[in-house]
Amino acid sequence: MFENDDFIVVSKPSGINFHDEDSIGQGFFNRYKRLYGELYPVHRLDKITSGILLMAKTPESARHLSELFANQKIGKVYIALASGKPKKKQGCVKGDMVKSRRGTYKLLRTQENPAITQFDSYSLSPGLRLYKLMPKTGKTHQLRVAMNSLGTAILGDPNYHAGDSGNFPTDRGYLHAVQISFNFRDEQFQFTDTIPTHDGKLFATYQDDIKQLLKL
Repeated sequence: MFENDDFIVVSKPSGINFHDEDSIGQGFFNRYKRLYGELYPVHRLDKITSGILLMAKTPESARHLSELFANQKIGKVYIALASGKPKKKQGCVKGDMVKSRRGTYKLLRTQENPAITQFDSYSLSPGLRLYKLMPKTGKTHQLRVAMNSLGTAILGDPNYHAGDSGNFPTDRGYLHAVQISFNFRDEQFQFTDTIPTHDGKLFATYQDDIKQLLKL
């Protein structure tokens, strides 16, 4: 999507783990590094998640970008699709996260080191909603746990979506990193990915509605 002397911006497909997997082999980062050359990871996306990934080209830029992430100075926007009625349609999900069973996490009421996610949601069709997720922190499974806490786990999420899909397709985990923005070396950057209509029947069906609702 973009390249300069400090970093590259790429769009990751769903279904590929960021890190290597013993049973499958190289993950997305090392596959890309093998083809591209020396790169440094500064954030990651879950296996089910598609969309924008930022990778540094030098140790110095990796340190700078990692500091921006750590200090919550990088704006991130994700979109998710879920069926059912959420506990609330907009607001903030905030709480500590701890490991639960079978590789999952759960949200607590405590606020010692909380995961923070702001969100809005929009109706796409009866029983189906679009969620605009704006995480302020970067915890493992944060958005997936936040959606699950609303009672509307992300469609196709193999860890958290165990309920009724409302007859909507679950051909992928419907979470996509659509936008990222930050200031780097006194220059403002913003990158917006396309809706992955080739990867997910619902993204293909509702692409125009999603673009209009989010003004992409």
